[in-house]
Amino acid sequence: MKWKSLLLSAILVLSFALPANAASFGSESGVSTDKTWSVQFNTTIGEDSLGEVYVTKEGSSAQLQQSISLSSEDTVRIEAPDEGYQPSESYTLHIGGITSSSGVSMTEVTTYDFTIQSENKKSTTVTRVVDGDTIEVNVDGKTEDVRMLLVDTPETKHPSKPVQPFGPEASEFAKEKLSGKEITLEFDGPKRDKYDRLLAYVWVDGKNFNKMLLEEGLARYAYVYDPPYTYSQEFMKAQNRAKDAEKGIWSIDGYVTEDGFNSDATEEDTGTGDDNTNDGYTGPYDPSGEDRNCGDFDTQEEAQSFFEAAGGPESDPHRLDGDGNGVACESLP
Repeated sequence: MKWKSLLLSAILVLSFALPANAASFGSESGVSTDKTWSVQFNTTIGEDSLGEVYVTKEGSSAQLQQSISLSSEDTVRIEAPDEGYQPSESYTLHIGGITSSSGVSMTEVTTYDFTIQSENKKSTTVTRVVDGDTIEVNVDGKTEDVRMLLVDTPETKHPSKPVQPFGPEASEFAKEKLSGKEITLEFDGPKRDKYDRLLAYVWVDGKNFNKMLLEEGLARYAYVYDPPYTYSQEFMKAQNRAKDAEKGIWSIDGYVTEDGFNSDATEEDTGTGDDNTNDGYTGPYDPSGEDRNCGDFDTQEEAQSFFEAAGGPESDPHRLDGDGNGVACESLP
C-alpha cells in the first residue's frame, strides 16, 4: 500500500475548508503475516506526529505493539509485530494526527482494513516455469520448486522419456499464464513430496491454474495419495468436460492411462512412428502443425532440423528462413 500525492494533500486542503470525509482508503485480503506497510505523503512529515498511527485487531480497540517510524522524510513505515500478524485474522491500520513539517495537521483518522492469509496459503512470485505442472517461486527470499497438486502433464524434460504430445503445449500454457506473476499457493494435505518440492494448488488472477490445465485437456487428474482433497470433485468434473470434448490429451485414443501417458498409442495414432514423414526430426513440435518461429528453438541446429522436416529449403511454411538462403534462424547459437 503506497498512497502517493493524495492522502495528506487532500486532507490538508480540506482541513481549512470542510472536514475530511474519507473514512477508509479501502481493504485488502491475503496479506502475509510479516507485512510491512509504507504510507507515502506528498510533503515532509514531522517526526513527532506518529502518535495516532497504529494497528488494531478486529473486535479489539487495543493498539498492537509494533515499530512505527519514518523511513524517509515523507514516508511512514509500519512494521509487523515481532510475533507477526495472526493467520486468517482481520486488522485495521489507522492513520491520523500526521503533521507536516510546516505545522499543518490532519483533522480526521483514515483507515485501511486488511485480512491475513490463512496458514494453508502463501502469496509468492513465479520466477520460472519448469514445465506444465512444475514451477519455481520465491518464498521469503528462497527459491522453491512447486509441484501442482492432483495434475499430471505430458513430459518435456524427463531424463529417460521422450517429449510427449501436448507436453510442449502444457508448458507454453503455463508460461503464458504464470511467468512473473504474483500467485497464491494453497496447500492441501502434505506440504512437500519426496523430492522436497512444495505441493500446492496455484491460484493466479483469482483462478485455480491446476483446474485450468484439466479444462484445457493439457493434464490428467492424478496422484491422489492423501484424500480427501478440497477440489477433487471439481477437478474430476473439469477433466470429464475436456474428455467429452476430446480436447488436448483426450484427442488421442488410448493415450491417457492410469499410470500416465501411453507412448505406443501416441506413435500409432499421431503418425510419429517409423514412416520417415518428418525427415529425421525428433523435436517437440509438429512440422505440419501450428506456426512456429525462431523463438521456439534453443539452437540453430534444432531450428534447421525442424525447417527441413517442414519442407525446407524448397518450402518454408513457418517463415524461418528470412533471406531465402536455405539456413533457418541464423541468429540462434
